[in-house]
Amino acid sequence: MDILLVAGLWLKRDVWSDTAAALRRLGHEPRAVALPGVDDGHVRATLDDQLAAVLAEVDRAEGALVVGHSAACTLAWMAADRRPTAIAAVALIGGFPSASGQAYADFFPVVDGGMPFPGWQPFEGPDAADLDEHARRRIASDAVPVPAGVANGIVKLQDERRFDVPVLVICPEFTPEQARAWVDRGDVPELARATNVAYLDLPTGHWPMVTQPEALAHALDTATRKR
Repeated sequence: MDILLVAGLWLKRDVWSDTAAALRRLGHEPRAVALPGVDDGHVRATLDDQLAAVLAEVDRAEGALVVGHSAACTLAWMAADRRPTAIAAVALIGGFPSASGQAYADFFPVVDGGMPFPGWQPFEGPDAADLDEHARRRIASDAVPVPAGVANGIVKLQDERRFDVPVLVICPEFTPEQARAWVDRGDVPELARATNVAYLDLPTGHWPMVTQPEALAHALDTATRKR
């Protein structure tokens, strides 16, 4: 199956290299999406630009699995909203889709038109527990500031057919039980309305494509079968 890999904040598409290689060994055709403003350095890129890049890849594929990591879980869900009948399923790694009308990722201050990687202090705990010093240096040194037009972009969802797209929530720094509880109590209204949601435990940390690429590939392979 075509698997479209959409990286979270600050991450270039090559962060998926090891996971993509493992997916190929499992018989899939993975493609890491080049996101405007991150992979091309265009600081004036917008959330709409990034969504257009994902949709262009969706339109090239036949029934792709769209994978979003962290904040890009929302980007993957926006793609499902725009192409609800063209996407086979969505996999969400370490995150959940925001609701329509919310800012995409205004989590940290914007400096000179971009939201730089804030360092490791905000992520201490389960998020970064499995990162050694080499992995921390790799992520931090490769990090690209998120353009303000992306971070502060407003999520727009319009097609209720998105709720029928199968979803697999991959749970790295939290458990499936925690994720279900958040959805059940209304913290994730988009998934509360989704009709086909499954949960998969992947006890690693927030960046499994760096620390456990083989295990992540097998989790995504599972997502291709939950349809």
